[in-house]
Amino acid sequence: MSNNPFSSKTFITTWILHFKPSAHIYSFPFLNGISFYKHPFLPLFTNLGRNMTKGLVYSINDEHFIKEIKNKVFLIYDVPDYEEKGTVLTYGKIDRIPQYPGYIINLAKYKDLEHFMALTFNKKSRYKLKSYKRKLESCFNIEYKMFYGQISKAEYIHIFEEFEKLLRNRFIQKGTTNNNLDPKEWTFYKEVTYPMILENRASLFVTYNEGQIIGVTLNYVQNNSLIDAITVFDIDYSQFSLGSINIMKLIEWCLENKFDKLDFSKGYYDYKKRWCNQEYQFEYHLYYNNKAILPKTMAFAIKKFFTLKQFLREKNLADKIHKLSFRLKGKKAFGTPNISYEFSEINQELEEQDLVNIDFKTPPFTFLKSIIFDFLYFNNEELKNIRVKQFKSNQSLFVILGKSTARSATIKNL
Repeated sequence: MSNNPFSSKTFITTWILHFKPSAHIYSFPFLNGISFYKHPFLPLFTNLGRNMTKGLVYSINDEHFIKEIKNKVFLIYDVPDYEEKGTVLTYGKIDRIPQYPGYIINLAKYKDLEHFMALTFNKKSRYKLKSYKRKLESCFNIEYKMFYGQISKAEYIHIFEEFEKLLRNRFIQKGTTNNNLDPKEWTFYKEVTYPMILENRASLFVTYNEGQIIGVTLNYVQNNSLIDAITVFDIDYSQFSLGSINIMKLIEWCLENKFDKLDFSKGYYDYKKRWCNQEYQFEYHLYYNNKAILPKTMAFAIKKFFTLKQFLREKNLADKIHKLSFRLKGKKAFGTPNISYEFSEINQELEEQDLVNIDFKTPPFTFLKSIIFDFLYFNNEELKNIRVKQFKSNQSLFVILGKSTARSATIKNL
């Protein structure tokens, strides 16, 4: 049986504490590797963890099926179809309901990151991807850390606080809600991840600039697979393609530590399609007695419900609902606002008495960060050499001075 992190005692007990504190845990001999809770009124048993797992694996013992199924219905969320062995039942029925797509990078045949890149991307794409990393590391003082097996509680708390801030800023920028940031869900992730890191069932990959956290990926570990669960980056660094750099670093870590799969898990994104070399399908599984009226009727209704949800998802209606929910709640950004600006060359000598020095790292000038980072990217400058000045006569006009380049920046919506 696969060492599934979502069936571990830590994951299950923490999930119950946060979502089903009064639930009784049920296990059945014919379904190995998975536990359930019961609906308060109906004979419906749902897997513990529901849809908060990134893939459940289990095995079935057909010999015990007839003794246990009777009038019950079993609902199992998020089963990867590559793990399911095409079970054929001699009694009862299984319905497999397709839901989200899944994406994996199989790494077994690659020696290292260079080998993977050479066999996956053409010369032009490799150069472009590597240039992102070179630019990021030349403009900033970058450090990467993987926390796996050990982490201090103080450092863990700090990372999760920054993790939440980055995630909130990202979805405020996108103008949509995110279920991970629901207070109950986020509290669960914050509580369950620390012990799972110590148990080698989870990890946090963190990117720092001068000690400041600018990117975080929460991963789960299943045997020799690293499962990317939640990833976020500082939106001020958008020019530097932190997402691509992050994937390259995760691949590098996997290969150095004898992991042969990087699993992007469920949900379609362009980057997953671009990087993966295996696609699969997440399914919801329904087990029930198709000879009894009640479980047969319940299974029919459940299947229709999830089939409709998938149809709406494919029509992108779920995204529209998240955006509408965001607007109705009146969310406001607490981070960098979306600003419009224009760079210009400086064609005249600047008079120092017309300018005032400012510190863009402190309020009220932190909104300049993304503009300055764009300046670094386009002019191959280093952050440590940057000075910023503001015109006394025009508070929307700034001068950015690097080691070898200077530009004026006009803020259009200040």
